[in-house]
Amino acid sequence: MTGKAFAQGGSAAPARAPSSRRLEPLRHVDAGVLNIAWYEEGPATGPVVMLLHGFPYDIHSYVDVAPQLAAQGCRVIVPYLRGYGPTRFRDPATPRSGEQAAIGADLMALMDALGIRRAVFAGYDWGGRAACIGAALWPERCIGLVCVNSYLIQDIARAMVPAKPEREVPLWYQYYFQIERGRAGLAANRRGIAKLLWEQWSPNWDFDEACFERTALSHDNPDYVDVVIHSYRHRFGLAEGDPQYADIQRRLAALPAISVPAVTLDGEADGVAPATDGNASAARFTDRRAHRVIPRAGHNLPQEAPEAFVAAVMELVKA
Repeated sequence: MTGKAFAQGGSAAPARAPSSRRLEPLRHVDAGVLNIAWYEEGPATGPVVMLLHGFPYDIHSYVDVAPQLAAQGCRVIVPYLRGYGPTRFRDPATPRSGEQAAIGADLMALMDALGIRRAVFAGYDWGGRAACIGAALWPERCIGLVCVNSYLIQDIARAMVPAKPEREVPLWYQYYFQIERGRAGLAANRRGIAKLLWEQWSPNWDFDEACFERTALSHDNPDYVDVVIHSYRHRFGLAEGDPQYADIQRRLAALPAISVPAVTLDGEADGVAPATDGNASAARFTDRRAHRVIPRAGHNLPQEAPEAFVAAVMELVKA
């Protein structure tokens, strides 16, 4: 059952993003095919919240969310996804896959490595997709889901069905990445592409150069280009997946329902995924679900409107 649709809530996007604080020190753990770098804050005995970032961002999307959750008693874990920051593949021979099944598997591998039985899964963009996958396929591990842009499991079978022209235009980067010119462009201009996308996707977010550079450093990961390019080619069915994730991908192809409590958020000014009333994805949520639109916020909602994101998480923690 869904909650009240299209409810305005939370706080407006801040005039300027904070630019000085870093989420550190980092910790490292071998988890599945990765050595994952993550930041942790809050009491070790508190309810666990996994905060998952998107492309082209990093863990600093949660620079204001993490301390607020920790102050309310949560154990907060913020990992660098594969291809970002100090996270590294353990074996040079492992395919640098960015497919949805891989990032979902990484979430579960990290929880297993840290001995975490259950957590709130919260994210946006790639991280929201990982959170949706974890909630859909391993609901026994998920206390509840917070996801920006609702249900994010990819329907790869229908990936070649065109959208309306006005919806295709913001996806220029996805089409660019399908060709080798796009791979070369990302390798040569990763900062320029990221900054352009930040500006297009979050028109009301007045981030400064220090804020941007703090995150852009994480895109210097040696696997960043390979993982990003594979992600955008695989989702269109134009690149093969890593065979080790074939069973997960098969399960995702059925577009499984999310059977845990959920709060979904849209940024009113999101420049790549326009805000909706949430009804189109309502059938994908079989437990209680509330959907809210956050005024003036763009795509990087947890960094632009951290109080609204924190409120959504705490609603599930306290349920």
